[in-house]
This record gives sequence, structure tokens and C-alpha cells, in this order.
Amino acid sequence: MPSYSAPIKDQQFILHEVLRLSQSNIPGYSDLDPAFTKAILNESGKLASAVMAPLNAVGDRDGCTWDAGKVRTPAGFKQAFEELKSGGWAGIDMPEQYGGQSMPSVIGSAVTEHFMAANQAFSMYHGLTHGAASTILAHGTEAQKDLFLPKMIACDWTGTMNLTEPHCGTDLGLMRTKAIANADGSYAVTGQKIFISAGEHDLAENIIHLVLAKIPGGPEGIKGVSLFIVPKFIVTPEGRLGQRNGVTCGAIERKMGIHGNATCVMNYDGATGYLLGEMHKGMRAMFTMMNEARLGVGMQGLAQASAAYQNAVIYAKERLQGRDVTGIKNPDGPADPLIVHPDIRRSLMDQKSFIEGARALALWAASLIDQAHRLQDAAADGLISLLTPVIKGFLTDQGYAMTVQAQQVFGGHGYIEDWGMSQFTRDARIAMIYEGANGVQALDLVGRKLGQEGGKYIIGFMEHLARFCDENANNAAMAPFVAGIKAASKDLQAAVMYFTQHGIKTPHNALAGSSDFLHLLGHVCLGLMWGEMAKAASTALETGTKDRAFYEEKLITGQYYIARHLPATALHLARITSGGDTVMALDAEAFSS
Repeated sequence: MPSYSAPIKDQQFILHEVLRLSQSNIPGYSDLDPAFTKAILNESGKLASAVMAPLNAVGDRDGCTWDAGKVRTPAGFKQAFEELKSGGWAGIDMPEQYGGQSMPSVIGSAVTEHFMAANQAFSMYHGLTHGAASTILAHGTEAQKDLFLPKMIACDWTGTMNLTEPHCGTDLGLMRTKAIANADGSYAVTGQKIFISAGEHDLAENIIHLVLAKIPGGPEGIKGVSLFIVPKFIVTPEGRLGQRNGVTCGAIERKMGIHGNATCVMNYDGATGYLLGEMHKGMRAMFTMMNEARLGVGMQGLAQASAAYQNAVIYAKERLQGRDVTGIKNPDGPADPLIVHPDIRRSLMDQKSFIEGARALALWAASLIDQAHRLQDAAADGLISLLTPVIKGFLTDQGYAMTVQAQQVFGGHGYIEDWGMSQFTRDARIAMIYEGANGVQALDLVGRKLGQEGGKYIIGFMEHLARFCDENANNAAMAPFVAGIKAASKDLQAAVMYFTQHGIKTPHNALAGSSDFLHLLGHVCLGLMWGEMAKAASTALETGTKDRAFYEEKLITGQYYIARHLPATALHLARITSGGDTVMALDAEAFSS
């Protein structure tokens, strides 16, 4: 069975030597000294490794079961959920007013990596609840917040989001679910939603569904969509559970992965719902949950890669196969360990350099959210909006690829279920699809985010890259990082210019290159993160440290990413500037078997 160990040392390095939390002017950050954050991460790491991780294979093997509308989660999930609740982990970064701990998002993000890496399917139950609670917090009335949030933040009640219908996924303007006004101000919601994660289960006494539906007489298409709170059990004004609402689980899906999470078909038959936010402004409200979920899904890509990598390293050090071409390394054994072979080492370095760079990006992104919310910083808000599709799309594409590489290290054993490596690959695969498939993330990035406020935020990001290079130009230890980031920045600037000059007049030129641009920008982001980590590592080595090996390892790993992966920006640029003609040249009829 695979094991998991929380990467606390690496997280502490990023939090305190790269992001320098306690030196920030963001409210709440001055309390985040290394001893405090280490204590939190130690406890969440223990819960992840000792409680959640052992249930990962159980959930994958046994899955959820459906019987006459009721769903039973795998053995052990209920007890683990109670442990999660008792520790207050679900509300670590939610307001104290409603029972949370009011810690910054950057701490919530670090904890989330532990839980998602240990058991993605299990963690989705409380992860989706967090997103639903955030949406009610942002758009609900005071009465709605008082009624629902304390129970949701405590995870006594869980939450979901209901968007997709059998005939419409991305194009939500086609939805058919209706909401008819009742005399008491509530609505009767009728329709069917599919792919609803955690839509029904036995972990909580109530489930609060956030449901998109159309109120008759509203605008056509997406402009006519509203958002509703639809509880499984009606909640009285005093907060007690009343009668069962008109919402049922019609089935659960048989899936490639995340078997421990119930993916439900939800049927609404005149269910009582309460308008959340403004009428016909449902997508504005739902995007609060969707954007949080997209960042969380990006974390899933990183987390599955990290868990798979940990086990690949153990196997590569223990499995004896062949001899090192430069000389025997294990003279007392019949063969040398796998890790001596260059191609195995390449694979592990690919994984390691991606994971550590992605972890830094995820935590930096969380700090931008804190900066935007706690300082009301519009520039930080614009930058995280720009980077959200990159974090979701790039980290899940690459995270999945890294789980495949980790599986490959095991050779034939990686294909055998008893070794557990295939689960990481299968679980990671969904992250590229849900919360907006990665192709849609790329379209959003190029079609919407790139030109936001006249390109203000991409220009600001490129200026940030230029400042970093200028500030470190005379530091010999930083020379390879500065050179690599400069070259990648030029490719980024050239791609943006191409879209500006050729994409507006001929949209196919922009959209055909959107996925390449997402990956180009993703590589630039990780290149910047490795530059920041290299700067912190070289400073530690210059000023003196008892742990030279750790910082030297950082520089070596960063140089690997800069040399072996960052040059991919040139390839992506070449594809972007080839335009859309070759992509669209064939008639639709030519695509046949």
C-alpha cells in the first residue's frame, strides 16, 4: 500500500524564506511565525498520513454504494470525517463569526495539500463544503449566513454545487432546470443535475445544494440564470432540521477514479429553494465557488503528483535492476538500485522540479488571495484572476503527467493494482476535466483574462518578471535563473503581441493557440517560482546555515527545471505563431474513421 508524508519542511521554506509571511503587511500574517505554522502543519500532516491515507486504497477498492436514493461511503470514511470535524480543519480559514478560525488562505492552502495528497476522494466532501460556504458568505443575506454557515463550517452539514445537466456542461445557458416563485418568497426548483460530487452521502445530517436554475420570464441564455440554496432537509428559522425536501439522488456514476467520492445524478422535483444573490445573476455568485474550486483542483494536480512521487522515490531506491554504466554501486547485491540509472533519475527530477515549483506557485497564489481580500488590493485580485486558469489547467495537466511518470518508475508493478500507483493516475485524471475542462480554461485565459482592463494584469506580470531579473542581474549564483527567466519572458511577450496583432481580427489565430499559451505561461510561472526559491536558497548559503544540503538541493533542482523544462516556452510560442489555419483547414466531414 502506498504511504504519504506531508512535505512540511518544503512548505516551511516557501512560507518563511520565499514568501516571508511574518514580514508582510497583510493582516494576520504577523502571527504566522515559523513555530506556529509548523505546529499547524505537523497536526494536519499527522491526520493526513495516519487517518486519511490508509483509507485511500479502501475508498478506491470499495467505492460508494447506492440503494434506493441513499449513498453509503466506504468503510472508515465516517470516522475519519468526525476526526476532521473535531479538529476544526474544515473551517481553518473561515470567519470566527461563524465558527471558523479566521486564518489566512495561505495556511488553508498548505493544509489542503496534505489532505488532497493523502485522500483526494475523501477530501472533496469537506472541500466542496468550503466552496459552498464561501459562496453563501460572499452573496448571502445576513439571515442566510447566520442560518447555514455555522453548521457548514463545522461540517455538520456539507455543501455542493449543481451546474451540469445531461444536455449541457460548459454552455450553461442551455440549462432547463426551472425555479418557480412560491407565495412565501421561496422557489420551487425542478430539473436534473449530473456529475454532482458529494451530492448524497452518509457523512453529515444535511446537505446544502447550490443549484443553478432559470426563473421563467428572465433573459435568454446565461443571463437568465439564478442561484438557489436547496437543502436536503428544510431548515427551520431556528436552525433545526424539518421535513425532507424534494431532492433525491437518482444514481451514482461508475468512474475511472475518485471512487470514494459519490458522483451523483440529482433530481429536483419542486424542491424548496432560496434565491442566493441577485435574480438572474446566478453565474456571478457561482463563480465565487467555481474560482475557489479551480484553485483547489489545481492543488489536486500537485497533490496527486506529490504522493505518487514519494512512492516512486522509495521504489527507485529499493528495487534492484541492472548495473550502473559507470561502475557497480551496490557490490553486495545482485544489481544496483533503479535510482542509479540516468533515465530513472531524469523522471524523478522531472517530478521533483515540477512538484516543488508548483507548490510554491500554489502558496504564492493563496497569498495573493489574502492580499486581495485582506488589503482590498485590486492589483492582487486582478493577478490571481489572470493566474486562476493557469493554476487549474497547467498544474492538473502536468500533475497528471507526473503521476504517469511515477507509475512508470515501477515498471510492470505500476500497472498492478496491488501496488496502488494506478490510483494516483486515475484520481488525477478527473482534475483535468471538472471545474471547467482545461481547454475551456485556456479559452478563458486568452479570450477573457488576457485582455482584462486593457491587458493591465498580464503587463503587470511581465513587469514583475523584468524587475526580478534586474534585481538579481549581478548575483552570480542567480545567473542561470535570470537568463532562463529572461528568455521565457521574451517568449511570453511575443505570444501576447501575436494575439494582439493577429487574434482580434482572426479569432481562430488566438483560440487555436490558447492551450499552448496556458502552458507557456505556466512554465514562466514555475520558472519565476524557481527563481524566487533559488534566491532564498543562495541567501541562506551565503549567510550561513546548518542545513547546507537542503539549500544546495534546491539550487540543483531549480537549475534542472530552468535547463530542461523552461525552454518549452519556445516550442509553445512556435505553435502559437503558426496560427489557426492549419488547425481549422480540414472540413468537419473530413474527420472520419
